[in-house]
Amino acid sequence: MNQDYIKPDNWSIIEEGYDANRVKSSESLFSIGNGAMGQRANFEEHYSGPSFQGSYVAGVYYPDKTRVGWWKNGYPEYFAKVLNAPNWIGINIIINGETLDLYSCKKVAHFRRELHMKEGWLSRRFTATLKNSTQVEVTTKRFLSLEADELGAITYEVRPLNTDATVVMEPYLDAGISNEDTNWEDQFWQILKVDQKDKQGFIVAKTMKTEFHVCPFMESQLFANNKPLDLLPKVDATDTKLVFSYTYDAKMGESVTIHKFGGYTSDRNHKNTKLVWAAQQVLGLAKAKGFHRLLEDQKQAWADIWSKSDITIDGDVTAQQGIRFNIFHLNQTYLGRDSRLNIGPKGFTGEKYGGSTYWDTEAYCIPFYMTTKDQNVARTLLEYRYNHLDKAIENAEKLGFTNGAALYPMVTMNGEECHNEWEITFEEIHRNGAIAFAMYNYCRYTGDYSYIPEKGLEVLIAISRFWQQRASYSQPKKQYVILGVTGPNEYENNVNNNWYTNYLAQWCINYTIENIKKVELEYPEDFIRIAEKVKLSKKEVALWKAVADNMYFPYSEKHRVYLQQDGFLDKEMIPADQLPKSQRPINQKWSWDRILRSPFIKQADTLQGFYFFEDRFSLEELERHFDFYEPFTVHESSLSPCVHSIQAAKLGRLDQAYTLYLRTSRLDLDDYNHEVHEGLHITSMAGTWMSIVEGFGGMRVKDDTLSFTPRIPKQWEAYSFKVNFRNHILKVNVCHKDTTFELEGDRPLQVLVNDTPVTVNPNSLVTV
Repeated sequence: MNQDYIKPDNWSIIEEGYDANRVKSSESLFSIGNGAMGQRANFEEHYSGPSFQGSYVAGVYYPDKTRVGWWKNGYPEYFAKVLNAPNWIGINIIINGETLDLYSCKKVAHFRRELHMKEGWLSRRFTATLKNSTQVEVTTKRFLSLEADELGAITYEVRPLNTDATVVMEPYLDAGISNEDTNWEDQFWQILKVDQKDKQGFIVAKTMKTEFHVCPFMESQLFANNKPLDLLPKVDATDTKLVFSYTYDAKMGESVTIHKFGGYTSDRNHKNTKLVWAAQQVLGLAKAKGFHRLLEDQKQAWADIWSKSDITIDGDVTAQQGIRFNIFHLNQTYLGRDSRLNIGPKGFTGEKYGGSTYWDTEAYCIPFYMTTKDQNVARTLLEYRYNHLDKAIENAEKLGFTNGAALYPMVTMNGEECHNEWEITFEEIHRNGAIAFAMYNYCRYTGDYSYIPEKGLEVLIAISRFWQQRASYSQPKKQYVILGVTGPNEYENNVNNNWYTNYLAQWCINYTIENIKKVELEYPEDFIRIAEKVKLSKKEVALWKAVADNMYFPYSEKHRVYLQQDGFLDKEMIPADQLPKSQRPINQKWSWDRILRSPFIKQADTLQGFYFFEDRFSLEELERHFDFYEPFTVHESSLSPCVHSIQAAKLGRLDQAYTLYLRTSRLDLDDYNHEVHEGLHITSMAGTWMSIVEGFGGMRVKDDTLSFTPRIPKQWEAYSFKVNFRNHILKVNVCHKDTTFELEGDRPLQVLVNDTPVTVNPNSLVTV
């Protein structure tokens, strides 16, 4: 049974009714962020029930020592943890001597929580009857500023309903926090200073080992019936906590409101000796503007984002809510302003997958950011990998590779591998190919080739060196093989000749050679610089070419399909629809041994290759492979439904494409995999966007031209999306009878619609 308590709404995520059993799930779903920091939707007031407290500062991490019972050479020494940061949102509320705590109240009524995605804020409203029988109405709203990304703001209003009440509000900073997922119960934070100046509070702390310095800060303003109160706080400071206490005697029906401003400054952006000073500047801005003007700025900032990235769906509110939820969280997680950052699979919503960067970025996220923002945002993501090239070479050296071969990490914060499962760390080497494919995808879409001679070619050479060394020559087969790998289907470990991995290796080498020739011819100075730097020779390139030209691919003549890997047909080939529901998801119900022996596929594997390289295969080949592999696919990876939805749409199977679209867009909202309490699946949300734009919209780049093959599910009346293609902003609107195109700017754009050229002129409507 999937969860179904989120109310359908075009622009908001809404929960009605307080239920302690779903607090953790809601803390994930209602998370907020601004690209620089984020937080789970923990209550501001004290809560004694089950909760997963989490606040996170982008780029701040801890190298938690890997926990294994034995050691292997080359094993990552640590597993990076995105750290739970000191908590600044807390406000204890005490009414007539009783602490407000929804878990222990006599009664909670009219509870309503809303995440307003259009305007970028989170609110709650409820009526609570405390143990002392005092009844209060509470209204809260908070947001993390997009404009001033070190700042968050909260308004919290309490109104006694059945009696006069002494209301105590205690805004606090708490650095005595820990991670949910620590391996060794380490202390992650060392508190350096707890400081207070007038109504402002600061805690300066540093992370152990990595020594990031962070300063959570706060300042508050109080109001009675919306009129300012000039109250001085009582101050209580301990080694890890700073509490300000404000007391006000309220008449029955009178509102008491606190505006709390807080956030983090860190030595990623300031000198570590200037963190308190920097926090004071942020608080000065907050106080000068006030909560309401800051909120107006927030609404405008989100309006600007939505004007470029919104997707509308008419006639299907659950589908509309799903796609906006995905787009909203992608923009909360990463805005492209800081080249040191990347997109973590959980974003700011939880601690699972502790490291910040997977191959998800290159395979799924770059198309979203490349198309809904300036192309420089996508280029920044490519440069992130270039900046880590030396570390990728070091990672390969630890495994015995030489001559500048690079293996990019499966999980990383700073370029070092920090994943703690060996079968993925050592074996899931296809991530190298996704990084090369992202460069190809970027150049194809943007027309900006300059990245390759400036930076990209060095990465491609290092990756090709890895593939050439990783392949082995098989005497019986008289071909090159790649042994002992894990493909995208992580329900298969240590397999030989995963088709997708072998195909990527071949493609990477050929793509590198193609670019070597192009750079040598068209950018000779860059070529000389790079060739000398990496000591490239024609003899070495010939070695790569021999591997690529003679790569082995497992194939079944009977089924006329490429096999996911050697021996795939030796399994008991039971389709997934014959699995009892009580056995799903198998990753929570079965032993790993049983999973590895089964034919069940976690996510697109062979079909991932058909997605990346679809122009190399006929529609009939795609159909044959889709019909063979999809029935064995359990879609227990968040990255799975989107690829299959795109391919089902391409095959004209719109009902199946629609079902898979709903699954990817509402994966977390409906909690398909029964794990939303751990956090959201941020990187797969970019795949959801692709399932509309590339799936139903059929958007591709063909022969340097933007191309569309529009389709529409019968459940929708119409849908629309915008894309930024080479500085042309094109809006596409699809309904059952036609498709319309509108172009912003001052230059015409030629597109293909169902392979027919169509010219779209600026500021005019073209109907096809």
